[in-house]
Amino acid sequence: MSDKRDFNKELDDLDNRVNEKYAYSFDFDVLHPFMIKSFEPFLNAGSLLELGSYKGDFTKRLLPFFDDVTCVEASDLAISEAKERLGGRVKYVNDTFERVNLPKRYDNIIMTHVLEHIDDPVLVLKRINEEWLADGGKLFLVVPNANAPSRQIAVKMGLISHNSAVTPAEAEHGHRCTYSLDTLERDAVTAGLNVTYRTGIFFKALANFQWDRLLQTDIISKEYLDGCFQLGQQYPDLCASIFLLCEKE
Repeated sequence: MSDKRDFNKELDDLDNRVNEKYAYSFDFDVLHPFMIKSFEPFLNAGSLLELGSYKGDFTKRLLPFFDDVTCVEASDLAISEAKERLGGRVKYVNDTFERVNLPKRYDNIIMTHVLEHIDDPVLVLKRINEEWLADGGKLFLVVPNANAPSRQIAVKMGLISHNSAVTPAEAEHGHRCTYSLDTLERDAVTAGLNVTYRTGIFFKALANFQWDRLLQTDIISKEYLDGCFQLGQQYPDLCASIFLLCEKE
């Protein structure tokens, strides 16, 4: 990440230019639990390194699985808020992925909705592969999906130019690209990682703001959410997010 970036500004939830939220209830209340459900069968015992912990929302969901948790986060404001919420259960490192020096290797490395923010993603993935993953360690890599039906519908509506476009709201919050399964795997392989499993997380035909409104009603049931999750495993390229499980080459 560039030294010129203001990571605290990118943290702001409301895009002042386009008046569009960045973080939605759909992300926290729907996607996060299904990410955990996707990860759980593959988690190693031992240590966890979370790269890009934001304000600790996802970190909190990981704490039941690990006693040794380290988070690297570029925004000092995000770390301050996370510490208030999670106390001393997590070791925080306030630095960028390009510069940070970590004391050891980790049995699990989790990076969710972060790689698309990085100026040189292959460089960071190489550091994960060569410096931070323990022998037998696993990288859980999740990014938003360019080919999600909600995004493809937005293209047909003329709201964005193409599936992998970076919208003004996304750019305001530090997005550098929008991945699909093929481009995500391309970067992982280029960095020397061995991709052992690939899938999608949650079939998604509605935009986040539409989901937030529906979640406040009784229209959406738990069974419907579970059905979208299961359908996403059948059609990973039509999911809200895509997930690669990687190991050291």
